[in-house]
Amino acid sequence: SAILSSYFLNEKLNIHGKLGCVLSILGSTVMVIHAPEEEEVTSLDEMERKLQDPVFVTFAVVLTIIALVLIVVVAPKRGQTNILIYILICSLIGAFSVSSVKGLGIAIKQMLERKPAYRHPLVYILVGILVVSVSTQINYLNKALDVFNTSLVTPIYYVCFTTTVVMCSIILFKEWSSMEVGDIIGTLSGFCSIIIGIFLLHAFKNTNITWSQLMSSVTKEQSRP
Repeated sequence: SAILSSYFLNEKLNIHGKLGCVLSILGSTVMVIHAPEEEEVTSLDEMERKLQDPVFVTFAVVLTIIALVLIVVVAPKRGQTNILIYILICSLIGAFSVSSVKGLGIAIKQMLERKPAYRHPLVYILVGILVVSVSTQINYLNKALDVFNTSLVTPIYYVCFTTTVVMCSIILFKEWSSMEVGDIIGTLSGFCSIIIGIFLLHAFKNTNITWSQLMSSVTKEQSRP
């Protein structure tokens, strides 16, 4: 998206932004490589028990409180000037949409197996959560795209959303309990690479430095006696 926006929308990424995109993709790749296998959930009853786990409930409550503070307090004041506000709202709420899709996927699978999954109240709760979360994400993502460049919004949103979803998955499916030391180090390394990528994208977004300018300055330095 960042590449396409530079071609079709004339929204240029400076060299820091391009390096930030590369680091973000590499960091996400490292996290995926070292991620443990997700615990298989085959029924809505199992999914309901996992959603009622105290650790996940605490995680969900914390995410909800942070998102509400950003929506009610921070966004009206700084949403037009700080690119991270709208994106963080989308990313935090995105964790609920992914969990909802996971549960609804199980329900659809059970219905295809001729099981009366539609009678389970969790299905309708998940549909409601999915509608609210997706609507909120679309709303604030559009606000971010209206104010800021697509070439900046898309990679930062990708990184923040991916990080939130990975954290949600680890907590919901207890993936951390089966991770080895090497996988933990790999996951943390990938996460640090993502953070550095976000920093480069956000901190230097107004710095007008291109690759050609950088190479030109390097050539001038080499040509000096």
